[in-house]
Amino acid sequence: MTATTSTTVANLRDLGGTPLAGGRTVRPGLVLRSAALDRLDLDADPAIAALGLRTVIDLRSDAERADHPDRIPQGARLLVRDVLADKISESRMPAAAQLKDLLTDPVVAEEHLGDGKAQVLFGSVYRSFVTTASAHAAYRTLLTEAADPQAGPLLFHCTAGKDRTGWGATVLLSLLGADDETLMAEYLSVNPAVKAAFAPLIEGFTAAGGDPDIALALIGVFPSYLEAGLDELYLRFGSMEKYVREGLKVPDETVEALRARLVA
Repeated sequence: MTATTSTTVANLRDLGGTPLAGGRTVRPGLVLRSAALDRLDLDADPAIAALGLRTVIDLRSDAERADHPDRIPQGARLLVRDVLADKISESRMPAAAQLKDLLTDPVVAEEHLGDGKAQVLFGSVYRSFVTTASAHAAYRTLLTEAADPQAGPLLFHCTAGKDRTGWGATVLLSLLGADDETLMAEYLSVNPAVKAAFAPLIEGFTAAGGDPDIALALIGVFPSYLEAGLDELYLRFGSMEKYVREGLKVPDETVEALRARLVA
């Protein structure tokens, strides 16, 4: 679980090296996570070019992709899987990337996100990862592709690379044998990169009189967010394996192939 230096892709992390049960680790260079690839420039970014990416999984909404389309390395496949499609249509909630637009107006932000509303919102989003068909389809694709030797190296991402991407990393690493402490550490590890990427937005919001706690609740990740999703998972399915088998409809053979490929 190491940050990979990139000049044009924010929040890029290789899941390789993550400690697993029995003293084992995740093989490096096969599954990576990041923010959006809309600024990718391979000529200026040899670190990305050296990865040899074969597959990119974009977990964003139609609106996010239209506003900031990915730049895909030559020869790589792009798979689009909108995690929040059902959640957005059910609740008319804005996509994660559009939430940051609320930070342009402290009064509007306070109305929609103040007094703990941001935490409630993100808890609802994370529970939808467990309950909606669009999320099931997206994470099924992630696990199926990660298990396929022909698909890798693979990179998956959303807009900031923290929520939809963070849940995907949690599911994948849990299946590989990471313990709860390791899962939470990987989940929270993106905070410095995310806060750095959105620093101008946060500074402008607070300078205009906005509550910095609201900005951080929106931009960062917190244990309570991930715990909301995991609580829903255990309530509905009882275990990660049953969520993957019965919710995501990923067969046991695929999970075994995933472990065989990614566990060192």
